Amino acid sequence: MNALAEREPSTQPARPLRLAVLASGTGSNLGAILDACRSGHIRAQVLLVISDRPGAPALGRAQAHGIPALELPPLPGESRTSHGERLLAALAPFDIELVVLAGYMRILSAEFVQTLAGRLINIHPSLLPRHKGLHTHRRVLEAGELEHGCTVHYVTAELDGGPPVLQSRIAVLAGDDETRLAARVLEHEHVIFPRVIGWIADGRLTCDDGIPRFDGHALAAPLQATPR
Repeated sequence: MNALAEREPSTQPARPLRLAVLASGTGSNLGAILDACRSGHIRAQVLLVISDRPGAPALGRAQAHGIPALELPPLPGESRTSHGERLLAALAPFDIELVVLAGYMRILSAEFVQTLAGRLINIHPSLLPRHKGLHTHRRVLEAGELEHGCTVHYVTAELDGGPPVLQSRIAVLAGDDETRLAARVLEHEHVIFPRVIGWIADGRLTCDDGIPRFDGHALAAPLQATPR
């Protein structure tokens, strides 16, 4: 199944990059993406929001913007492969060009990821490859680290292991706890996630054969965000 459309040739009139967003929680990153789209800051449009959690606030956020919102919880005993096939079937009618994982808490099947190779991105609340997986803020504090942050990366079958393209760093402050640290990292997520989507929409960032390229140059290491 070809769930996603290929990007238009550069000779065609530009149209907004067609996005689907997968989210499991409040949808704060979805909100940042919607704001960037609607303000014209990025040339993109969210056409579909899917959540694996019925009633997730992200779905209500989508509906408030007039965007189709789909609950797609796992079925009892359902395999990752089967769930991935249902996700692809849901995406197919929308001519989606980029799938964005914005706090989507399910591990995706290798088949799903391979189908969308180079057209599937995620944001992770750590400076990858450090602290893959869950509870990143707690682990940073327990390790006594002085620096933390977030990373946007292309998704591969390896959990949080796809090539990173942009990071934003913050200092760990005296007196930080998980809640305060998470809140400050989240502010940076809201900046760099739309920025990467904008680069993809403008053709500046691509990923072919697992190699991300920015302005035509292969990225040997993730770019580092600077404040605007």
